[in-house]
Amino acid sequence: MMADFDVVVIGAGPGGYVAAIRAAQLGLKVACVEKRATLGGTCLNVGCMPSKALLHASELYAEARHGSLEKFGISLGEVKLDLDRMQAEKSKAVKELTGGIEFLFRKNKVTWLKGAARFLDARSIEVGGETVTAKNFVIATGSEVAFPPGLSADGEVIITSTEALELKAVPEHMVVVGGGVIGLELGSVWRRLGAKVTVVEYMPSITPTMDREVSTEFAKILMKQGFDIRTATKVTKIERNGAGATLTVEPADGGEAETIEADVVLLSVGRRPNTDGLDVAAAGLSLDPKGRVPVGHDFSTSVPGIWAIGDVIEGPMLAHKAEDEGIAVAEFIAGLSGQVNHAVIPSVVYTMPEFASVGLTEEEVKASGKAYKVGKFPFMANSRAKANRDTDGLVKVIADEATDRVLGVHILGRMAGTMIAQAAQAMEFGASSEDIAYTCHAHPTHPEALKEAAMAVTGKPIHI
Repeated sequence: MMADFDVVVIGAGPGGYVAAIRAAQLGLKVACVEKRATLGGTCLNVGCMPSKALLHASELYAEARHGSLEKFGISLGEVKLDLDRMQAEKSKAVKELTGGIEFLFRKNKVTWLKGAARFLDARSIEVGGETVTAKNFVIATGSEVAFPPGLSADGEVIITSTEALELKAVPEHMVVVGGGVIGLELGSVWRRLGAKVTVVEYMPSITPTMDREVSTEFAKILMKQGFDIRTATKVTKIERNGAGATLTVEPADGGEAETIEADVVLLSVGRRPNTDGLDVAAAGLSLDPKGRVPVGHDFSTSVPGIWAIGDVIEGPMLAHKAEDEGIAVAEFIAGLSGQVNHAVIPSVVYTMPEFASVGLTEEEVKASGKAYKVGKFPFMANSRAKANRDTDGLVKVIADEATDRVLGVHILGRMAGTMIAQAAQAMEFGASSEDIAYTCHAHPTHPEALKEAAMAVTGKPIHI
């Protein structure tokens, strides 16, 4: 029997839509299943993109509202917040982005199958009451919000990141449960717009998967901005209290409990693979203990013709990781050789300043037993940052002591998210710290701080 498609991608998030487009570019007949009314998955609809729109808008508001422009001779009158208009501009950006993917599907002749997919067997799925067959299926269903044990959201006072993007008023006090990327980004939006923000993190530091030394500096900067950060603290109970909530917290290692009153509680302790309703067992697949789909280096599963990418497989739940895997899996299906270097996947916290990282943390290098060297350079000594009067943060480069090969780069500063691309590319090519140090950087620019941190690996920075 002739299959309906060469490839059916299940999920139209960053991994899924990229896989579908790339497979179509390679001459395959492709469909993509998506149950949302719009394409782009969590990232474009209720994640990466709307949060960045609000982060940017709130940064502009904070600069105007708190007098940081006055030292440059720019005096403003009364600054007012029109939250409805800010939210409308965010929604406009999301609509443009999701509509752009629809255009790309039409351009590349990718069929959009609207509805939720459920496996019938290894060669067919049901979508919207119809049976669809394919030679290959790519599971790219992404992830969903994970809740702390015993806690759940009500969508009004106790909320997830989705509702945190749609608040109609600035809360007086927001408590963020979880000091990771999403919680800190959304917390910083509402902090800048006027909320008191308390972050409760179970681990000893915020951003616990990132370099500890730089995380510590990051926490200091956020506290200067007014964040109340409580690390090594666990939430044992959250109770609705009329229009607000009461949290009970205690030290992570045990100790005396206390209560915190909040208008809004944002639950942000991570995400879990989204395979509910997919019935992977009908296709002959089983999930690992964390609910992920096990795959090989080429993203193939234990069932021939079924592949998986993105947040449903092992590794960091990052949109750009999923995109690269989407391109690679399409190339493997087409008989080519896809490539993703999972050792060089950058991550960024889009607060102000940004915190970006690629490669190994110092803790990870130390645990490996490998001898290493570290070079650091503060933005306080960078000419462009000084001229801009924005000198928070630093660059940290970790290199192998024997070979000088760069093992990790960690950047805390206004341009960190942009600067980390150079570090990732250098590591992709196996660069040494000397390679970065002897590469001419334009002056005056923020990336000169990366050059000087690389020089500092061997103890010879110029400007400190």
